[in-house]
Amino acid sequence: MQFTCVSIANLLVREPTRRRLIAHASNVVHCDGPNNPHAFDIIPLQPRNGTLDAICPICKGHGQWNTEIDLVSFRCKRAICDYCDGAGWIETGSDPLGHADIVMSPNGYPQWVVAFEPRQDPEHTVADPTAPLSPEQFDR
Repeated sequence: MQFTCVSIANLLVREPTRRRLIAHASNVVHCDGPNNPHAFDIIPLQPRNGTLDAICPICKGHGQWNTEIDLVSFRCKRAICDYCDGAGWIETGSDPLGHADIVMSPNGYPQWVVAFEPRQDPEHTVADPTAPLSPEQFDR
């Protein structure tokens, strides 16, 4: 809130000034999931970092999608893909997957490390990448 000073009988009195809200045009679209036509607007494809094998069948290489987007100002809210952890790429073989984790150091302080785990979710495989997704595949 901004104030203006007004002198009344050699005293300074503060009066609040009113701010006017400036309205702008908007066209907000809510996306139900990655199959929505505007789900990947203004979201670039994620680069392959060399350790992952294939484009994620859920987010199609983007790592995230819009849950809400204003088609005028392009302000948006996004959801991170749980299947690829936002990388846009997945491991198709038996190589372990690295993810950031926090552990206690020997000195008793928290420390960031990379923890490796094998991929163990064969129920989420998609046979045809162009096939529509079932609700179980993107509502995990």
